[in-house]
Amino acid sequence: MSAQIVPRILLNSGQRMPVLGLGTYQSKSDNVKEAVSYALDVGYRHIDTAYSYGNEQDIGEVVQEKIQKGLVKREDLFIVTKLWSTFHKPEHVIPSLKKSLANLQVDYVDLYLVHNPCGFKYTDESNLFPTDADNNVWYDQTDHMDTWKELEKAVDQGLAKSIGLSNFNKRQIERIVQSARIKPANLQVECHAYFMQKPLFDFCKQHGITLTAYGPLGAPTRLFSVNPNDPVLLEDPVVVEIAKLCGKTPAQVLLRYLIQMGRIVIPKSKTTNRIKANFEIFDFEISPENVAKLGGLDRHLRYYPFDWCKDSVEFPFRDSY
Repeated sequence: MSAQIVPRILLNSGQRMPVLGLGTYQSKSDNVKEAVSYALDVGYRHIDTAYSYGNEQDIGEVVQEKIQKGLVKREDLFIVTKLWSTFHKPEHVIPSLKKSLANLQVDYVDLYLVHNPCGFKYTDESNLFPTDADNNVWYDQTDHMDTWKELEKAVDQGLAKSIGLSNFNKRQIERIVQSARIKPANLQVECHAYFMQKPLFDFCKQHGITLTAYGPLGAPTRLFSVNPNDPVLLEDPVVVEIAKLCGKTPAQVLLRYLIQMGRIVIPKSKTTNRIKANFEIFDFEISPENVAKLGGLDRHLRYYPFDWCKDSVEFPFRDSY
């Protein structure tokens, strides 16, 4: 199956980003190796990871193996990783990126994102969730612009082709856009049929920023912030009905819907049959009538409320968007 089947969206950096990628959040060691290896064989060329996921090294080993065997070319891959919250201070940004590059065994990443607007106190590179003497999260409020200027330097040095943000709100993004020398190319946020983030999407579109949806299937396998009262998106009767009409699975319908609505999607899976099924979404379209039905599902439901950093002055979800 050719990787060319996945359309690519033009970023303001001039790069083209595949609209479908493999998410690797909560995927560890052998599981992530098998998933990435299989995904690359199927035709995925966009892999999303982060320093805080603890799996960059595993992904790097698989990517290098595929490149050395001539099965993929580095220039055909689109690799995304993220700057963690303990590395916001300017002196930590480039060293953290270089550590990620060493883990991934590549000379550059295609997209480097600031993972979270809430900064944490740096103690050492392995302590990702520092706490103070009272066991509270130990925040460090580095100015976002000071962090961003270092990401711009990473582009200048060829360490990142594009740079962007994750989990930032409109106000936080706008401040960077107004002052940045290199504008954000992409914003990665939770986005699915129950939470389409339309105001934020429209704002980003006005500024030439693409939007990547994490949790595009409603985060059914999340390990944190699980509320038993939350509705299950994959079981929504409207989604199930449209899937039957299209001869597709509910997951395939949800991914196709997001792509038709201009989002980039990074569904996470460790299961080969689901990885393959998630890739098989470019041979059908959802009708305007059914797009409208799916649009009616939006209920501003966050499956990831980020309660663990709600005390930060930069907690992004106090704002409406």
